[in-house]
Amino acid sequence: MNYIKAFAPATVANVSCGFDIFGFAIEEPGDVVEIWRRDEPGIIIKDIFGDEGRLPRNPEKNAVTGVMIHLLKHLGITNFGCEVALHKNMPLGSGMGSSAASAVAGVVAMNELLDCPLARTELLPFAMEGERIASGSAHADNVGPALLGGFVIIRSYSPLDVFSIPVPKDLYCTLVHPDIEINTKDARYILRDEVSLKNTISQMGNVAGLVAGLMKEDYDLISRSMVDVIIEPVRSILIPEFNKVKQAALDHGALGCSISGSGPSMFALSRGIENAKKVGEVMKRTFSEAGIESSTHVSLINQGGPLIMEKN
Repeated sequence: MNYIKAFAPATVANVSCGFDIFGFAIEEPGDVVEIWRRDEPGIIIKDIFGDEGRLPRNPEKNAVTGVMIHLLKHLGITNFGCEVALHKNMPLGSGMGSSAASAVAGVVAMNELLDCPLARTELLPFAMEGERIASGSAHADNVGPALLGGFVIIRSYSPLDVFSIPVPKDLYCTLVHPDIEINTKDARYILRDEVSLKNTISQMGNVAGLVAGLMKEDYDLISRSMVDVIIEPVRSILIPEFNKVKQAALDHGALGCSISGSGPSMFALSRGIENAKKVGEVMKRTFSEAGIESSTHVSLINQGGPLIMEKN
């Protein structure tokens, strides 16, 4: 093959109480990566669309091509050459897994172009390197679901242990992105290094309850468990009108509402698409009343992850 076009979806990380261990993919938006073989060795970034010139054009410093370089080194391939185009279809610093989508689309496209020497699950450490390039931290709660699809749990980082769990078929996500930006590094910097035993116990109970609620299709348990007593109280101060938007979502039927990733996007989970749409409308309206424009996406949890859109 000489050409590959791949898509990887946006994701919601943390999922309220599951900081750095929970994440799920949604159906759209997502990033698209194109790769063309070339005769000369080396990776060249041909174009980046939608980033307003903000992303690095140095292949080693860009998440999409950095993962390709790591993959080629791992496979011992030294004479491979290609040109890469990245289509950014979500804002930078959005809390929607923007860098993860780029990294996953890149590593999946490269693996496909090389006739799939690695299984999908084996690509995860390379995708995580894309997160390290982009934010300085190789976390897996965005790249995991972007790569594997579904609702993903990172049980351990050392050794890496990632798996997915079933979710209710009528569970919908409403993802609202206000037109502001939060740097992931800044959002991690403000977090405390230590938490109280009381809060730790409460958080552990909610984590267990959310997993059980999802697997048992117990919507009431899901709702009771979507409480974050550690991360949300700190990060929410970075999002204007957070408390009003969250309360509006809950008042209009959302099971729960919290920060998507490091923000500023917010997500809500609802039972049924009509509820999810209604929640999206009221969240958007609440932001608008404060003079903040926003975009809304309503989606089932994406079980498939990345897609190969075209190849020849």
